[in-house]
Amino acid sequence: MSGSKAWIAAPAARRLSADERRFFADERPWGFILFARNVSEASQIEDLVAELIDLGGRDTTPIFIDQEGGRIQRLRPPLAPEYPPAASIGRVYASDPAAGQRLAWLQGRLLADDLMAFGINADCVPCVDVPTMDAHSVIGDRAYATNPEAVATLGGAAADGLIAGGVLPVMKHIPGHGRGNADSHLALPVVTTPRDELSRTDFAPFRSLQTLPAAMTAHILYSAIDPVHPATLSATVIESVIRDEIGFDGLLMSDDISMKALAGDLAELSARALDAGCDVVLHCNGDFDEMRKIAGAARPLSGDAQRRAEAAESAISARATNDDMPAFRAEYDALVSVSA
Repeated sequence: MSGSKAWIAAPAARRLSADERRFFADERPWGFILFARNVSEASQIEDLVAELIDLGGRDTTPIFIDQEGGRIQRLRPPLAPEYPPAASIGRVYASDPAAGQRLAWLQGRLLADDLMAFGINADCVPCVDVPTMDAHSVIGDRAYATNPEAVATLGGAAADGLIAGGVLPVMKHIPGHGRGNADSHLALPVVTTPRDELSRTDFAPFRSLQTLPAAMTAHILYSAIDPVHPATLSATVIESVIRDEIGFDGLLMSDDISMKALAGDLAELSARALDAGCDVVLHCNGDFDEMRKIAGAARPLSGDAQRRAEAAESAISARATNDDMPAFRAEYDALVSVSA
């Protein structure tokens, strides 16, 4: 990964244009992320992923996707099975903790197998936010539960399942999106909850899962901690909360830097995110002019950021061939039926 720069890029379509190939080769994003606009049929996805990995220059070039289950699945049948949202797993856990934890692991393991069939090796899962009743619905059933301990247990099991399948998990949205009063795709959520309460609830699952290899920031302003800067742009939140209190020393990637929660020039926002302590900046919409700005602000990975990126990549391995996937799927289907 020598020479990779501190950003993650998204192709605009199902195939790379000649301009994208030249641009990505020159600007060396650390990884890439795919969306529904990038997928059609199996061979097309495999070809696109192979080309992106080749441009990255290493077999472990991260190729991310958001494949959670429920509302958030970029790959749909027939490319991959439908999965229930995290809240369904939480319901099983509430009645039978052992079954719920096993179900979370199995979903992670099956997701990994689905993705690795195409060469996709990183999944922006688990979502370990703890929602509150008065929060915006953007998290909603993407959360496992409203209990921090249950969220941590199930999120950790899902992450372990992904890792068992050779896929890099990314927990989100650190240090917690559960109280957000707006959809950060469209506006900046503001959380006024005191820090001690945030520490007891919102931060708790991330603290329990501090050894996971990667996390994605929350575009949320926590007024009791930094009344001016959203977490992604806040050195105070990243240093005092994420690194120190939560104890997370893995790769920290921003949520999509082009989301409407963050206002301003994208080059400036990218530089501010990196200066605040993000290791890499994520850009998702594939807009070429925007990508030029992000790439211009991103610097070559070095120091702690490079160390964390290398450690995150070490979670990526070849697709496992010795696991009995049909048996795992049958066990999974039986457990899912309990929550139906």
